[in-house]
Amino acid sequence: MRAAVLVAPLLALLGLLDATFSGFRAYAGRDARIRKHRATARAALRGLAVGGVLLLAPALTAALLLLTAPDPARRYDALAAGGLGFLAPLTVYATAVLLSLAAYFVLPFRASTLAMVIGLGPLTLLRPLAVATACLGALLNGGGGPGLLVGVLAAVAVLCVEPVVHRRWYRHVQ
Repeated sequence: MRAAVLVAPLLALLGLLDATFSGFRAYAGRDARIRKHRATARAALRGLAVGGVLLLAPALTAALLLLTAPDPARRYDALAAGGLGFLAPLTVYATAVLLSLAAYFVLPFRASTLAMVIGLGPLTLLRPLAVATACLGALLNGGGGPGLLVGVLAAVAVLCVEPVVHRRWYRHVQ
């Protein structure tokens, strides 16, 4: 029961962190200036804001599912099981991303560039697959239809952050 209480905050934290990186990715490579710390921080905050709004959809859906359930305790257990199933593949993926980021920041220039090319590049491309695997994990871990519904809404939310930020702020960067 105690672990189930931590599932929602951990998923929210992971979703908001992903949204922050998505905001950064929406901006990355669109500005040739050397000093662009403010612009990258602004892009990350934009991603965080958009992600926060989009992640309200799965949160409100989970709350609505709980409020309308004939047996709220049973529905809560199903949603918690689905959340754990959703969290497991994302934890593996996030760990790989964090290890690549650590290598990028810690290693010398050539090795850090290699870490970026063989780590973060492919991991960014595998992100939709990791999110789809998380949805499958939500279903297979006992979340059933409600767990899958909330998982799919969360998946759509996190995968939409980067395109939304890009279209809103960075479509025509000079």
